Amino acid sequence: MELERFTRIAEAGDALPLARLVNLAGEGLPLHIWSTMAAPDQDPWEVGRRRQAEKARDGQIYVVDFGEGAVASLTGYAIGPTPEPIGAEFPALFRPLQELENLALNSWYVNVLACFPETQGRGIGTHLLNLAEKIAADRGISRMSVIVSDDNHGARRLYERVGYAEKARRRCVSDGWQTEIQNWVLLTKEL
Repeated sequence: MELERFTRIAEAGDALPLARLVNLAGEGLPLHIWSTMAAPDQDPWEVGRRRQAEKARDGQIYVVDFGEGAVASLTGYAIGPTPEPIGAEFPALFRPLQELENLALNSWYVNVLACFPETQGRGIGTHLLNLAEKIAADRGISRMSVIVSDDNHGARRLYERVGYAEKARRRCVSDGWQTEIQNWVLLTKEL
């Protein structure tokens, strides 16, 4: 199947499946964060949908859509040459993730790569990673990076199959988030 013809920039109307895909990729962490952001009477998924609609309007997300809505998504961004400061007030939950991003300077960071389970095994993940590499190369960036949990074996296999290798890991800090994740793992790839 030629996946290019099913790949497009996300639209605000994709917000619901995008929120589900982001939460899938983030292993439940996004929903936890949205829960802390939601007003007392607000559905946390609404927070997620609104955030994804904003990113879609900004053209930050690519989706695969076979005609009935997004079934996979890719979001990424360039990490520049300067590490982000991690001061005492930096949230503990995000500290290990930011420490790892700071080790991936001058790279294109795959922030979200997700595919609904019913569409896995069709080459969509590899297709979206190839798209991410093209985006990076078009911007003059010669290194890719991604952070995965140490127990996400399927994602790790995909990344390693296309040339990513472990660079570093940090202990996961749950800070109220119910998770079994022990470590976050930074994977990088030179283009």
